Amino acid sequence: MDLFESAAGAPENLLPRDGIVYYYGVAMPKDEADEMLGRLLRDIAWKHDEAVIYGRKITTKRKVAWHADAPFEYTYSKVTKHALRWTADLLHLKNLAERVTGETYNSCLLNLYHDGSEGMAWHADAERDLKKNGAIGSLSFGAARKFSFKHKKTGETVSRVLEHGSALVMKGATQTHWLHRLPPTTTVAQPRVNLTFRTIVSA
Repeated sequence: MDLFESAAGAPENLLPRDGIVYYYGVAMPKDEADEMLGRLLRDIAWKHDEAVIYGRKITTKRKVAWHADAPFEYTYSKVTKHALRWTADLLHLKNLAERVTGETYNSCLLNLYHDGSEGMAWHADAERDLKKNGAIGSLSFGAARKFSFKHKKTGETVSRVLEHGSALVMKGATQTHWLHRLPPTTTVAQPRVNLTFRTIVSA
């Protein structure tokens, strides 16, 4: 049995309604996850993320990288990124994410949070470049961090701690009805790398 398979089969949906989020738990042995984290920190061409807020461009402490099958453009927060090609490690991780989630992806946005002071505000991944209601597969390495969802209408929230080497998928109408965030915390001093595999529909 693979690490991400439970005796009961597919995991339960974390969301009570209007979307599908499956958390598979640890999808890679700890020694392999440790080694992968080190290579991602060392080998990825990390850059500080940028966003345009109220007409002003800001630069975040968080760093990002954008890789894909082709030099796709991806625009979010009013800033357009051009994809780099896959590295061998990223192709390996894409295959793992596809095997775990049963979905296919053509791109990956990577986020590097240096410690718990860096997070992500409430948002939905519903940019027009992305496949509507397409699956977004996530692999997490490094510090375990809480990941939260909030229903856009009811305000109800759901949270789950994402472990080192773990996998998650958001799909169905999740991005239409739910926001998600990575809240900052003062209790984490270690870095976290998160890979979100997506499907771009505009080239």
